[in-house]
Amino acid sequence: MELFAAGIGVLIVGGVLAVAAGSRRTWASAVGGASAVTGSLLALANAIAVLSEGRAASFAVPWHVPFGRLSLGLDPLSAVFVLPIGLVVAVAAVYGTQYLDGPHGPHRVGPSWLGFNTLAAAMLMVVAARNGLLFLMAWEAMSLASFFLVMSEHQHESVRRAGWTYLVAAHLGTSCLLVLFLLLGQRSGSLDFDQYAAEPALAGVLFVLAVVGFGTKAGFMPVHVWLPEAHPAAPSHVSAVMSGVMIKMGIYGLVRVLTFLGEPSAWWGWTLVGIGVSSGVLGVLFAVAQHDLKRLLAYSSVENVGIITLGLGVGLLGVCYRLPAMAALGYLGALLHVLNHALFKSLLFLGAGAIQQATGTRDLHRLGGLLKRMPVTGGTFLLGACAICGLPPLNGLMGELLIYVATLSGVADAGRAGDVEWALLCVLVLGGLALIGGLAVVAFTKAFGSVFLGMPRSEDAERGREVGARMRGGMLVLAGGCVLAALAAPVWPFVLGPAVAVLTPAWAQQPVAAAVRQAAVPLAVACASCWAVWGVAGLLAWFRRRLLAGRAVTAGPTWDCGYAAPHSRMQYSASSYVDPLLALFRMVLRPRIRLQPPAGLFPAEAGYRSEVSDVFRDHVLRPAFLAVMWGSAKLRWMQQGRIQLYVLYIAVTVLSLLIWKLG
Repeated sequence: MELFAAGIGVLIVGGVLAVAAGSRRTWASAVGGASAVTGSLLALANAIAVLSEGRAASFAVPWHVPFGRLSLGLDPLSAVFVLPIGLVVAVAAVYGTQYLDGPHGPHRVGPSWLGFNTLAAAMLMVVAARNGLLFLMAWEAMSLASFFLVMSEHQHESVRRAGWTYLVAAHLGTSCLLVLFLLLGQRSGSLDFDQYAAEPALAGVLFVLAVVGFGTKAGFMPVHVWLPEAHPAAPSHVSAVMSGVMIKMGIYGLVRVLTFLGEPSAWWGWTLVGIGVSSGVLGVLFAVAQHDLKRLLAYSSVENVGIITLGLGVGLLGVCYRLPAMAALGYLGALLHVLNHALFKSLLFLGAGAIQQATGTRDLHRLGGLLKRMPVTGGTFLLGACAICGLPPLNGLMGELLIYVATLSGVADAGRAGDVEWALLCVLVLGGLALIGGLAVVAFTKAFGSVFLGMPRSEDAERGREVGARMRGGMLVLAGGCVLAALAAPVWPFVLGPAVAVLTPAWAQQPVAAAVRQAAVPLAVACASCWAVWGVAGLLAWFRRRLLAGRAVTAGPTWDCGYAAPHSRMQYSASSYVDPLLALFRMVLRPRIRLQPPAGLFPAEAGYRSEVSDVFRDHVLRPAFLAVMWGSAKLRWMQQGRIQLYVLYIAVTVLSLLIWKLG
């Protein structure tokens, strides 16, 4: 744990020194970025050591706080989540040193680096905390650090609204976590994780509290509303960390609490499967309808969290029904998708930041034709888009493949393929994953085509040029990670196997270990197909080069069907591309369409634009909050401004609690 603790210390000290640099932007960025890279890599090295050795490491010092203990530990489950934290934070820090120097960077970058490093340190503390009070303090530090980073451009009203929405959502989730940890420690009288012993009668209540509390941070539907607001508002390297890593802290908290609750009930697994399918399908549907690039990516994060939750639900059902292969493959698929999503989603957010810095806009209707102007950004964004759609030869396919296999193996091992519940499970998991994948292809062909292909739709797009070397380097590293993670797919079961063992009960340890080893077989088949695709692509590139050797290669205009004056308004727009899909799901999305059809023999103009707002925000949560505000206004008479009255309120509250306790 020495390297891990040293990494946290380097992050905090580096952030403070960046603030101390004051208005010297170069020094502040150098110190903040270097400390972020160094600290995250130190923690990453410790996590790799834990996974390679398969043994937990711990660290504890005296801490004179009631019910608190400064106890840290790294077991294989924690180490799996440290991997994306260390890698994504390091890459985003290098990217951020150049991104913050752009037109969207703040005047003083020191506070930004302090917030960034604090966020990274707090996430490391969350996965390593072994005491409930320490966990909640780290959780709160993570929420506050990310809140201040979201508010970086607080001069814009939309950014302030996004920041406050996130802060309210974060603290509503934290209130559930506070009750959760108090109930967990009630029986043992301690908040230490190793002392937790959940009462069987309360296990269901604790599970619901964990789903709501951690699901708010992870972005489960319908408590996801902060996510599409906050991620577009934050600086792009912060968005990459928040979407690629921070929302996974909700997944980590949920699976960690599952290890405290004892034997699971079947309805827990069905609940996670239902949340996973609804979050996955609705998340990608709302992503399809967005025209702000970062907002599209934010809704896509909801989709991928749904896929992870779907895998956890399948694994939990495998434990409930005592099907070790189903449990092992479900958990393994979920954890593998945690790592893969961190790579390709961080890559896509960094690509969106490069596009915004080069053109000054994220509106898909104002972009286009950037592939020739920004070839590195376009190529890496294409890799990320293919990966997030689950297409070979990239890593997004691997975790989803294991969840498919887990469901099919569970049906086969149970021998009840004709039962209604197993048929329903197949429809939800297999049909849900297939639908999510198909809709994701629509969303990202729209995104890539609108941004990089065709003709520029505005002067902003015409001015676009490739970004600096550090920003390109960050995108290339993550793109390479997407490729390598797919080409090394058979290794992942052995890396993640110890973490899966932490999640499974004692009776299943040996069969689960065997099932984890068997998981290398389908991954090896998928890996072979990836190697074959890259090999064929390499051969075709070599063959093309040989054919063109010694010949003059010239560039010419694209064939325009004989029309001599093409215009950017003649190509598909982001709205028109997805119009058939919006019509198909109009009962869910409720699109607002503005249509100006062409009129006459020689129409001078025509137009089409669609807008889709978040149904849950507008029709569920906003009315609920307005009702709370109305009720609060009715109680305003209690706030008289007299200290004596407030002292009376406190005295009555204390007296009531004493009577309740004594009674």
